[in-house]
Amino acid sequence: MAGTFGGALEARGIKASEGHLIAEVHGEVEKDDGVLVIRRIHVTYHLKAEAEHAETVERVHGIHADKCPVYRTLSGCIDITTEVNRKV
Repeated sequence: MAGTFGGALEARGIKASEGHLIAEVHGEVEKDDGVLVIRRIHVTYHLKAEAEHAETVERVHGIHADKCPVYRTLSGCIDITTEVNRKV
């Protein structure tokens, strides 16, 4: 997902490489009939970007998941959420 988000940002002239975009991921597991199953994944993107890019970052964040192969594959069975923390 970070690759899709980063690629979309780069395509719009917002740097996502070289440490500008970092993804922090937390998963939650539950037992299902004695088997550990991943139920939820939350991704927090930490992005270094100027304030002038805030609107574009939010727009890209709002659409990137639907263009991501990983999200499209897993979202039917695992609840996946994302958020962006933009800092200068």
